Amino acid sequence: MSIKQILVVFGLLLSSFVYSQNKQILYGFAEMPNTLMVNPGAETNYRYHGGIPGLSGLSLNIGASGGALSDLFLKDNTTFNTKFENLSNKLTNRSFLSFNAKIDILNGGYRLDEKTYLSFGMYQEVDFIGYYPKDIVELLYYGNQPFINKTVHFSDLKFRGEMLGVIHAGLSYKMNKKLNVGGRFKLYSGSLHISSKNNAGTFSTEQGVNNVYRHNVTNVNITSNSSGFFDADENLNVGLKDVLGNTLLSKNIGVGVDVGFTYHYSPQIEFTGSILDVGFVSYSKNNRNLSITGNHEFDGVNLLYDSTNTDYWSQLDSDFKANVPRKTNADSYIVWRPIKLNGAVRYSFGRARTNKECYDVTYKEYYNNSVGLQLFAITRPLSTQIAATAFLEKSIAENFHVKFTYTMDDFSKSNVGVGVSTQMGIFQMYGMFGNILKFSNLTGATTASVQFGFNLIFD
Repeated sequence: MSIKQILVVFGLLLSSFVYSQNKQILYGFAEMPNTLMVNPGAETNYRYHGGIPGLSGLSLNIGASGGALSDLFLKDNTTFNTKFENLSNKLTNRSFLSFNAKIDILNGGYRLDEKTYLSFGMYQEVDFIGYYPKDIVELLYYGNQPFINKTVHFSDLKFRGEMLGVIHAGLSYKMNKKLNVGGRFKLYSGSLHISSKNNAGTFSTEQGVNNVYRHNVTNVNITSNSSGFFDADENLNVGLKDVLGNTLLSKNIGVGVDVGFTYHYSPQIEFTGSILDVGFVSYSKNNRNLSITGNHEFDGVNLLYDSTNTDYWSQLDSDFKANVPRKTNADSYIVWRPIKLNGAVRYSFGRARTNKECYDVTYKEYYNNSVGLQLFAITRPLSTQIAATAFLEKSIAENFHVKFTYTMDDFSKSNVGVGVSTQMGIFQMYGMFGNILKFSNLTGATTASVQFGFNLIFD
């Protein structure tokens, strides 16, 4: 394959593999301490807890928006180019690469009184989303011929990525026997950021006058912002030590809040909801912002001998830069965090068991079984992404719980997941696996996930 084809295939693969921030198995599961991170209004029934540093919460979820690895690399009699073209035909400019990873560095909590539970900690997060510019990729792959008298839109260029650390503290408060509310304050420390959106302009090719074709670059307005990738002299400088260090306390500071609730309509019917990461980060250190604007028409290169000017390509490049200038600056800018919403209704049934604590305010009945529905949404540059989940949760024993989920989202309409939580003395651990029916053939799966953690819980 040519270098051009390799680059296009690489971009296509990136557009296919995604990470979802939806924690549909963790949300509301077994009343573990980690559920407070997806609903600060979740109920707690222990005196205090401590996550094992670095292992309290780890997760990995890989999925495919529009295709799978086997679409390109399955061994059959189809050529690679044909596989690539078939996969490209399946993708649209709404297909995307989305990656999110989070690790709890510190996670703990302490009961202040019978109504109030304080939780706190720090985590590091990497988040990226990039939409697939279908027409631009196919223009690079096929060349101009299929795009004669067609328009390629630069507005399809949309991506955003960042790495940051988050120090947080939250309260879960039992207002009465029916309602529990909670909130969490977050201090963001931005390490890396890059984004480009709200771009405009078009590229088109038509029959030429002075040459075979005329190319038009019209009303171009492309901008991008970045922070942490370049030093003061605009040299690329990304050191691992600096990147990790800036997730603790950097000059790129922001704030955010989470809020949530748990409401018992009856002892057996429960409603929950949360809004996460309503906040922003102000980037001011080692910024490098780029803008490209202008209009340009050209008929290609007329390879006519001219003894006074034989450097045709330099002239073409100079003309383009004069009409579509490129500018950079180091101005500060603000980035809003992607807001996440969760909601669920649960019906509990089966044998009732008593609360572990004897507090009158926090007392409630527990049941061995529950079923329900969950909804998840996250704001993204192109549109809000939504997922729906049906679940069954069952207590096999007093300290052993399982949860089965069936999720429909952009990646799959048949994602079956399972979660397991168990506690032995003060040691509690959990594991969660998404799309388990495809684990035997991950190359053909459209999504797969693994999540686990270890905590010390003191009743």
